[in-house]
Amino acid sequence: MAETVIKCENVYKIFGSNAKKMLQESNGNVDAKTFQKNGCIVGVNNASFEVSKGEMLVVMGLSGSGKSTLLRCISRLTDATGGKIFIEGQDLLQLNNKELIELRRNKMGMVFQSFALLPHKTVVENIAFPLQIKGIKTEDSISKAMDMVKLVGLDGRENYFPRELSGGQQQRVGIARSLAVEPDIWFLDEPFSALDPLIRKEMQDEFLRLQEKLQKTIMFITHDFDEALKLADRIAIMKDGIIEQLDTPANIVLNPATEYVRKFTEEVPREKVLLIEDVMDASKNDLGGLKVSKDEIIENVAEKILTQEKAVAVIDSKNEIVGSINPTKIINTVFGGRKNNN
Repeated sequence: MAETVIKCENVYKIFGSNAKKMLQESNGNVDAKTFQKNGCIVGVNNASFEVSKGEMLVVMGLSGSGKSTLLRCISRLTDATGGKIFIEGQDLLQLNNKELIELRRNKMGMVFQSFALLPHKTVVENIAFPLQIKGIKTEDSISKAMDMVKLVGLDGRENYFPRELSGGQQQRVGIARSLAVEPDIWFLDEPFSALDPLIRKEMQDEFLRLQEKLQKTIMFITHDFDEALKLADRIAIMKDGIIEQLDTPANIVLNPATEYVRKFTEEVPREKVLLIEDVMDASKNDLGGLKVSKDEIIENVAEKILTQEKAVAVIDSKNEIVGSINPTKIINTVFGGRKNNN
């Protein structure tokens, strides 16, 4: 079983002067409207979950859903009102300031929507800056920063100043800077939302390439469901501070837990999201001659499957048959979950 890196147990964040007292009196049953009447705003409401080593958990929700507040609690940029947060088994809320700074410097990388680059420093100087704060020699920090420049595809621009870069390039510098310290845990809060759609797609692709190579433990915040589906190993959907559902992209699309989650999923083109494995049957009988991989996205093989009269064999990476997929199953999956507009 994968090692747990981040663990939250009944985490609450409530803003207001009497927040702690009200939370204690509520015995954990926090009603946002009642709290609001008493001058408190509920940011995170009873969040419990774990993130495994190398996993990318995408937390999504509309503006005001509590997703950024949750991230700020886990990085302890803000203190949770109640509950427990563990980072690699360490109780985050029990750390003193010195221990917290050490943890952030050595374990955590953070990227936010605003790039916050130092305007008077070049690309390579911006990337080297956190290393120099850690006390690494200038020569070594510049060498490491140059490696990061290559990693994020900014070769040839290392001596540019931020004002000479596009928004996408500036964001790459921010990503490179956070990676330079080699964090085990990476927090990203809407890092691509300020970018135009084409650059945003490029950055998502680049991000997936980096993650395949680096295998960081990641919490990624977004309000964009398509982005969540593209990037996530699992998705947590938040509303009014509550995690409505935490599951794989496929399960969220196929089995939304609440009406709120269902509304997010109803317009999703399922064939672009789901793999053959997500909808295949266990039966291996009466198969035709065609074989498809369980890891194929449905869209890529749907046309071939729909031309078959018999069920199609589904194979794994060793070419062994692990199930089957029927043409009617493809039709029901692709069109059965759509909203009826008639």
